[in-house]
Amino acid sequence: MSPKSYKQVVYAERPNPTIIPDKTFNVKTASLPTSLKPTEILVRAHYLSLDAAMRSWLTAKRSYIAPVEINDVMRGSTIGQIHDIGSAIDSTKFKKGDWVVSMSGWAEYAVLTEKLVERLDVPPGCSPRDFMSVLGITGLTAYFGLEEIGKVKPGETVVVSGAAGATGSMAGQIAKIRGARVIGIAGGQDKCDFLTSELGFDAAVDYKNLEWRNQLRALTPKYIDVYFDNVGGEILDACLARAARDSRFIMCGAISQYNTATPKGPANILNVISQRITIKGFIVFDFAKKYNAARKDLAKWLTEGKLKSKEHIVTGGIERAPAALVDLYAGGNTGKMLVEIAPMSEALPGSSKL
Repeated sequence: MSPKSYKQVVYAERPNPTIIPDKTFNVKTASLPTSLKPTEILVRAHYLSLDAAMRSWLTAKRSYIAPVEINDVMRGSTIGQIHDIGSAIDSTKFKKGDWVVSMSGWAEYAVLTEKLVERLDVPPGCSPRDFMSVLGITGLTAYFGLEEIGKVKPGETVVVSGAAGATGSMAGQIAKIRGARVIGIAGGQDKCDFLTSELGFDAAVDYKNLEWRNQLRALTPKYIDVYFDNVGGEILDACLARAARDSRFIMCGAISQYNTATPKGPANILNVISQRITIKGFIVFDFAKKYNAARKDLAKWLTEGKLKSKEHIVTGGIERAPAALVDLYAGGNTGKMLVEIAPMSEALPGSSKL
């Protein structure tokens, strides 16, 4: 039985430019409706995805998606269970106990319309929680960046920044599957060791090491054919300096610049001309019509052991989300960062387990 009230995290104050957990967000208590409208679905969230793109959602600037408005529940994707459906909902498509991915936001419960809820069709050998990482936006972003923009060829040198993060770790592994030589850039020796010993990267560069530029130079004697950028800033600039002729630069994110008042562009921009570099930004939503085909590849690689997923789970409930988001930008995670809103021990009786 669902409670009468629940917690939600509301966007309270625009960051200027840094997110301050207890100022940028407020934790509030809301009431659940006593009954649903015919076209509504009640979802209880269990895991919230934290993503670097959330910083841009807080800024009122032209972007691929409208910013979150002050006093609105913070936007976010969750995996959870259906707890109730309205009378007009087709019970063959949605029923109580189904695991779903939804844009339910930073809240313990949400009342949603059908178009905001995706029932999980979990491939054999996979878990529903894989839809927060390998089979979700994270894996799809890495997949389409490399397949559609990078067009990686066997034997090429691929460099991935933010390589120990959710998307970067997927991108490097997919590049390896495609036969590339892969170098990851990450912060700290532990993360670098994780890339090479657990994920199969050929080498890793620790950007916290004062010699990181020399390390990158030594590891790219024939320069960089494909660069998957999650970081921007000085790392992007260093990779531009090492770009091969006709290289492809996949612009996925710029986490080093999200919380700065004056973001910096690359000084080595003239190399784009001399080396005929292609630089292209993208949003994973651009490829929505190809999600199902991509998921077949990703699920196959996952069940074959060619793709490995690591999760960084923050426990303690939805109120931990603001501080965890700050930690994400500080590089406090290895792999996909999730907030556990409700433990699996509280799943509906008889439902499938994660």
